[in-house]
Amino acid sequence: MKKEKLLLWTLAAINFTHIVDFMIIMPLGPQLMRMFEITPREFGLLVSSYTFSAGFSSFLGAFFLDKYDRKSILLWVFVGFLLGTLACALSPSYPVLLMARIFSGFFGGLTSALVLSIIGDTIPEGRRGRAMGWVMAAFSVASVFGVPFGLFIASMSTWHAPFYFLLGLSGIIFLMIFKFIPKITQHLGKQITKPTPIQVIRRVTGNPNQMRAISLTIMMMLGQFSIIPFLSPYMVANVGFTDMELTYVYMAGGFFTIFTSPWVGRMSDQYGMIKVFSVFMALNIIPIAIITNLGVTPIPYVLLASTLFFVTSNGRMVPATALITATAKIENRGSFLSFNSSVQQLAAGLASFVAGMILVEGANGELINYNIVGYAAIGLSLLCIPLARRIKIIESLPIIGDEIPAEEVSNEA
Repeated sequence: MKKEKLLLWTLAAINFTHIVDFMIIMPLGPQLMRMFEITPREFGLLVSSYTFSAGFSSFLGAFFLDKYDRKSILLWVFVGFLLGTLACALSPSYPVLLMARIFSGFFGGLTSALVLSIIGDTIPEGRRGRAMGWVMAAFSVASVFGVPFGLFIASMSTWHAPFYFLLGLSGIIFLMIFKFIPKITQHLGKQITKPTPIQVIRRVTGNPNQMRAISLTIMMMLGQFSIIPFLSPYMVANVGFTDMELTYVYMAGGFFTIFTSPWVGRMSDQYGMIKVFSVFMALNIIPIAIITNLGVTPIPYVLLASTLFFVTSNGRMVPATALITATAKIENRGSFLSFNSSVQQLAAGLASFVAGMILVEGANGELINYNIVGYAAIGLSLLCIPLARRIKIIESLPIIGDEIPAEEVSNEA
């Protein structure tokens, strides 16, 4: 159990750096739009470039992640992530930063798929909800500490500072990966012949259950990432927040999800992933409707709505991720999750890009049509509930170290 905790701590730390790297650009939006004199459309491209690149790399990863030891490939991928973060820190202009985000996103997408693969390979289904909740609590920590601290040091110096902070932290986490993550190679013995890229695609697209899981990923990302990237610019331009007051939004939301994320994981194990997902997805609609229709509003009321948004968004993501992970068998879990991660990143990038096309900047700098984006997000979110109920769970025993699963049992959710 001690080794398992150290493993989960390391995976959560990896998730933390990846999430901060992705999220930090969004609250920096107001500063970047002023400094580089860019439009909402150009800022949307800056956000989506990371996710498009991550989606492309995850797609490529589907063809080779199951061919190597998970630890070895994670170490190499994380080195690339470190170099991408350094490139972001040194970027002097919008075009250079755009290229750096593409490079960083390429390796960030692979880390996400590898983290989920390792959880699926090492944690039994009976504890997988808790493990997923624990690792995904990194989102909460990123929100309550990483992003606000990044905004703080950016306000004290320049927007480059958060990336230097992330670079130093990532160096420490690289050492944690080397020490606390064991070699995971049993998935190699499950395949006599290695699948070709075409076979990987056919294996996923030919599986109706996995295609339903991927469709759920697409719908969730389209609904959420049309809202999230423009939350900070909207709060500043329309609601009346200052750049520093944006930290309150992330700190409040992150603080509560630190506690709710593990709780949602336990609820998923006890009552079922699909039931818990349905409840939180339905509740998530309420803050979306409120946030996207706000005008100038007192801070406490805004924080109440934004915190509910963070809590319910995280609450639906924990069981959904566990559910999607459980649709693949051990021998092709890495390729499936990498394929799914690719689709997830591409859908998130498409959502932010399309939202940037819909939003326009008013005469006084305010963002117009955010409410239209919100209504579309609500409709997509509602469609996720019946879709999730059609997904089946494929149960497999975990592997840790040299242990090989003795059997695989198939259950319908």
